[in-house]
Amino acid sequence: MRTPQLADNLRRAVLQAAIAGKLNDRTSEDARDLLAQIQAEKAALQKTGKLKKDKPLAAISEEEIPFAIPENWVWVRLGEVTDYGIGKQTSPEKIPMGALVIEMEDIEKDTYCLLEKHRKREPKSSKNSFFAGDILYGKLRPYLKKAVVADEDGFCSTEIIPFSGFGKVDSQYLLFCMTSPFMLSNVNQLTYGMDMPRLGTNDARNLLIPLPPLTEQQQIVEKLNRLLAEIDELKAQEQALLATQNAFPKKLRAALLQAAVQGELNERTDENARDLLAAIQAEKTALQKAGKLKKDKPLAAIREEEIPFTIPENWIWVRLGEIGQIVGGGTPKTTHSEYWDNGDIPWITPADMRNLTSKYIERGTRNITKAGLNSSSAQLLPKNSILFSSRAPIGYVAIARNEIATNQGFKSVAPFKTEMSEYLYFVLLALKPEIEKLGTGTTFKEVSGTVVGNVAIPLPPLTEQQQIVAKLEALLAEIDTLENAT
Repeated sequence: MRTPQLADNLRRAVLQAAIAGKLNDRTSEDARDLLAQIQAEKAALQKTGKLKKDKPLAAISEEEIPFAIPENWVWVRLGEVTDYGIGKQTSPEKIPMGALVIEMEDIEKDTYCLLEKHRKREPKSSKNSFFAGDILYGKLRPYLKKAVVADEDGFCSTEIIPFSGFGKVDSQYLLFCMTSPFMLSNVNQLTYGMDMPRLGTNDARNLLIPLPPLTEQQQIVEKLNRLLAEIDELKAQEQALLATQNAFPKKLRAALLQAAVQGELNERTDENARDLLAAIQAEKTALQKAGKLKKDKPLAAIREEEIPFTIPENWIWVRLGEIGQIVGGGTPKTTHSEYWDNGDIPWITPADMRNLTSKYIERGTRNITKAGLNSSSAQLLPKNSILFSSRAPIGYVAIARNEIATNQGFKSVAPFKTEMSEYLYFVLLALKPEIEKLGTGTTFKEVSGTVVGNVAIPLPPLTEQQQIVAKLEALLAEIDTLENAT
């Protein structure tokens, strides 16, 4: 499905237009006068010892200039007009309890907002101190869009660089510069390191920024605050639309499955499911008589309150255990190589079904041997059995294309009439939400074989089952096509 891009693209375009002087009116002020004031203030601070003297930054060459700016603006290096990288580190014992302490995760990407203000943290490592009005800038590559102007004094992670402009430089304007597409592109190229690439201090101080006169900085800030708020609203609408688009195929599939098991997708026939149930019961009795199937206790009759919806008159409600054998699984001891090495029996775990796109499954990532099968509670399921994961998670469904075994995370159904397999596959998909509700457990929910065997399902005659399967396959394929196209 599509991802929201219009708002993000618009945000980038607006920020870039702002720092190129395309969003504000020209004034008679000249940024060169502002730069002279900054240099005078910086020199005075250095003279009084309030600011360390640093090496002069290189003059900006013509070939470094990336784009045109208004004539009354001037290109400067970040270190010329800010105190970026000037030591503000504070040891943990000097940070008072109750002080504002900000970590990288507290700054929200793109919004220039703090997610939470923490005042009860006990710092265990050194932090950078900052003052109200400082820009807090995330210098790591994954967090280059994390920046905020502090509204009070505090301390922050050393992966966050606090800095402010000298003289009359608007902090909000500098913030917008630091998160503009032009700056992000430059910083991405300059970051170094493998795991968490970061921006070096010298590289940061040499970054170019366009400096407008103060009045124009303020115009830009006012315009951007308004436009970015509108873009944020657009993004929220875009995300809501995307969520609806993403949810629609899932909801449509669920609605179709529900309609199918209620008999709303197929035509009625003169067959009666009661005759089918009688034939199934006769076959089950024959298997028990021949010793191929253990005798079990008769399942309780389905009560009126168990019936969730109306079905056609020629259908019948049955329990899964009435029409198929509920089969669990097991895992041979992994320390016994003879249970695994050169095994030729496909052995399935829920993880093997996580990314299954077909309704059929032939094998998983591992096989077991005959000895492994016999040594554990794993059982050989016949072809056309319906595999149903009973935990971690509940509700993966697939039809066995061949004989197969599973681990203990399944309560599968081996139907007494294999002609019903595909219909039962869709029934279990449709009833998955209800079966999940029957799960118990604390670490993860699980349904037992008894619970699965007692699940009530609607049983149509065989011909109507085949109609339902054909109709569902056609409709679900159309949904898949629609989803892939968008």
